[in-house]
Amino acid sequence: MFIQHLFGLFSHPHKEWVAIKDENYSLRRTYIAHVALMALIPAVSLYIGMTQVGLSITGDKFMILASERAFPLSFAYYLALLAAVGFMAYITFWMEKTFGAEANFERCLTFISFTASPMFFVGLVGLFPVIWLNVILVLAAVCYSLYLLFIGVPLFMDIPEERGFIFSSSILTAGLCSLVGVMAATIIIWGSGIIPQLAM
Repeated sequence: MFIQHLFGLFSHPHKEWVAIKDENYSLRRTYIAHVALMALIPAVSLYIGMTQVGLSITGDKFMILASERAFPLSFAYYLALLAAVGFMAYITFWMEKTFGAEANFERCLTFISFTASPMFFVGLVGLFPVIWLNVILVLAAVCYSLYLLFIGVPLFMDIPEERGFIFSSSILTAGLCSLVGVMAATIIIWGSGIIPQLAM
């Protein structure tokens, strides 16, 4: 059913949010059957892209990483994606009580995992890791995820539309804060000497 809902969120998101709401997703089912599998898309794509095509800023010169360097980076990326979804689900659950909805962590995890689906799918651009191209496509996916967020909160969380906008904005703010944290951690890790080397 996950795949069917994913396609529905791209073709008719309003109806699909209502259909998702009517189903009962357990914590285990959502995290293992959906989040853990979807997070593999960008992580595996990035590993293949770094080891077979190479990293490039402009698309002219490519730096191919050795497998022993690319695998830890891809694995860390995978773990970061899992942690980010879990963190955003917890933040959503924590804020849900404030906005007059019945707090339920499983529902929040389901909501966040479906909202983040466009960003998981766009991870396929990691197969051709040219920075400027990846940035453009990831920004497009982020915009669609935001669209799903703002239309999904009133439909899925049963929050009145006027409060739903504020709730969605609060989730967005928390997401931006976590993104800044991930970027800061990346800079610290790369600046501490863990620098990818060219494959021989």
